[in-house]
Amino acid sequence: MSDFDELLDPNVKNKSPYQGGGDGKLPNSTAVLVLGIISIVGCAIYGLPGLITGIISIVLYNKDKKIYDENPQHFEASFKNAKAGFICAVIGVSLSSLYFLFALIALTTIFANM
Repeated sequence: MSDFDELLDPNVKNKSPYQGGGDGKLPNSTAVLVLGIISIVGCAIYGLPGLITGIISIVLYNKDKKIYDENPQHFEASFKNAKAGFICAVIGVSLSSLYFLFALIALTTIFANM
């Protein structure tokens, strides 16, 4: 951008790179949803895959939330997917951590009695 762009459009410096045209999709909304669902399913495998995918999903959601806060009207539809994925991720992390603790206590009890 040149210095003359500000003369033509005073708001040019305040524009987000995600504003304007485009389809209004957040960059990670689908990944947040998929990883959130996998975190619920992954809690049945000793809890570890559910913990990993759930934490990744929560981190990606936080990145999308920052982008959404800049221009909420533009990303309304895809933010609903990201929010649903975030809820699934929180449920998946909760269930996975409980299952992981249960498996850890069970293994500790088994090896302590040997």
